[in-house]
Amino acid sequence: MRARRHITLSFGGADQMEFKDYYKILGVERSAGKDEIKRAYRKLARKYHPDLNKAPDAEEKFKEIQEAYEVLSDEEKRKAYDALGPNWKAGQQFRPPPDWEERFGFARGGGAGAGHNGAEAFGFGDAGGFSDFFETLFGAMGGGRSGGGFRTFRFSTGGGPGAGTRMRVKGEDIHARLTIDLADAYTGAERTITLQVPERQPDGTVQTKTKTLTVRIPKGVREGQHIRLKGQGAPGLNGGPPGDLYLEVSFRPDPRFRVEGRDIYVDLPVAPWEAALGAKVKVPLPAGTVEMKVPAGSQCGRKLRLRGKGLPGKTPGDLYAVLKVMLPPADTADAKRFYEDMKTRFADFDPRAGLGV
Repeated sequence: MRARRHITLSFGGADQMEFKDYYKILGVERSAGKDEIKRAYRKLARKYHPDLNKAPDAEEKFKEIQEAYEVLSDEEKRKAYDALGPNWKAGQQFRPPPDWEERFGFARGGGAGAGHNGAEAFGFGDAGGFSDFFETLFGAMGGGRSGGGFRTFRFSTGGGPGAGTRMRVKGEDIHARLTIDLADAYTGAERTITLQVPERQPDGTVQTKTKTLTVRIPKGVREGQHIRLKGQGAPGLNGGPPGDLYLEVSFRPDPRFRVEGRDIYVDLPVAPWEAALGAKVKVPLPAGTVEMKVPAGSQCGRKLRLRGKGLPGKTPGDLYAVLKVMLPPADTADAKRFYEDMKTRFADFDPRAGLGV
């Protein structure tokens, strides 16, 4: 626990300032945990780091991100900040409550031992110049920082005091779509893909090049899942590791099959006598065939299940054969006489009896 100084300071006459919504700055909910806050900070810090982002407002945004993390990553500061209430909006004119110092006891100054939770925890140097909002609530956290200007941040690489180099940054992840046959997901497969990827040149510029990779398609992969190829993304900066390549799986359309989760559906044509009398018929699978019994008296649209013949997995899916009764054409005299004979024999049969018409 921080040692509390029971010093009474009056803020009643202090000038108002803009309220900082630290949760909004980091893009997290007020209920976010430490890990989520840390991930959000890392992502935004890389995006707006002055060594990487040359936009005019990048330095200011980076400093704002740093300040938000300084508060939300510190248990006491976050508790104190949350005590202000959730109804404050970013940019509103703000004045701290008069009993702030007595309730939370944050020092208005700061010795050399005070330090920032954010940048230094990840190897950054001095941040300098936090906002008036921060300084009013939490004091100048660290010797000489209350009036310091913004400095360019760098990751330390060891070597003693002052040793440092430009920040090592992991390369961006690349996302692409991988279209495969349903049979590849059914059995597993290896496929060779060719794609255009960025490559950093010795002079620091980035150019695209053609890259050929062998991808192992896991058995049972589902549409929409991602296959990760570690280290095959964009190159890192200043010696940082490359990013990863994420391939989103999609299935090439197959006129025979429909896929719902791990279940596979196939329309199965049968002859009228097969549906009426029953039969054993072959059913196509994404890879191979299987024999299935059609029960006597089956109607068009009946679904017959083949358990476990869907996409493989810890709990494999099922294959559903949907019966479609196919009529022989009445394109000859004999065929027409056959249908006329059926009409006579089944004169009492009403296929629309259930419709009430």
